[in-house]
Amino acid sequence: MKNPLHVLSSVAVLASACGGEAPGGDGAAESLATKAQAAYAGVNGGYCLASPYNCKLRVDGGNRVETNDPADDNWGLTTGVPIRDGDGTVVGTNTRTSAAFNHGQTRVFAGETHAFAVSTSNSSAGWLPVSSILGRTSFENKVGHVSALGSGLAKLGCYAVRNTHDPVLELKKVVYDSDATHERAGDYLPLVRANGQRSVNLAFNVPGFALGGPAVDHFPAGTKFQRLDVPTDTGVPSIDIPLWVQDSVGRYRKQSGTMKFLYGYVIAATGTKRNGWMAYDALAVSSGCP
Repeated sequence: MKNPLHVLSSVAVLASACGGEAPGGDGAAESLATKAQAAYAGVNGGYCLASPYNCKLRVDGGNRVETNDPADDNWGLTTGVPIRDGDGTVVGTNTRTSAAFNHGQTRVFAGETHAFAVSTSNSSAGWLPVSSILGRTSFENKVGHVSALGSGLAKLGCYAVRNTHDPVLELKKVVYDSDATHERAGDYLPLVRANGQRSVNLAFNVPGFALGGPAVDHFPAGTKFQRLDVPTDTGVPSIDIPLWVQDSVGRYRKQSGTMKFLYGYVIAATGTKRNGWMAYDALAVSSGCP
């Protein structure tokens, strides 16, 4: 049962069937792109939209582990340490001197605690040893722990992460009127990384809802993804969001298709189950999901 919060959030909804620029200027366009919707406490957190499994990493605070500088969420790093994917496989060596980390995400690989970096020198998210973070004690006191859940949800189809992606889809924005470097559909597709291999993010929530769409793990092409029968506000076990391209004045306010997100889990090579959302466009129908 939902427990509505006394807050409103601006969330993505599908625009008109034909898409295109909204008539009537910026106000009409924004009205088409967003609507007010009450957030509620759900299974994966205390602030959820569209599904009790589509929630913020935490009710208060952002998606990043905060440093002592409110203007900078990048933690200093020592270089030369391995970058690991969600299977624990070393995919590169860190050469960056700082990185931001998503809240609540730690795992143990090779007997050592790792934290989930938003971006690494592999041109992807990845796991870095906590021992490589400058100010380690402060970080450990702040990182917390959050995991998406899935107990009791029925299994649907089995999928595998594709070894290809659509380069046109990659550049579309998942956030209306975005001026950010990212906030692209490509953030949720299996792109080729610095090591020459494709890999994809597993997200804690769906982008376009002002929840951040943060990645909580990262897996290579070929990884099996077991879809689950997730409850949503529409009754359909998936969430669709509009995609945006530049309009006549260069702003991302013109709708160009949609992107579907499925909820499910990956069983990592370490045996750890990782629940979350993946873009349907990142997946291909498969079989043999654990």
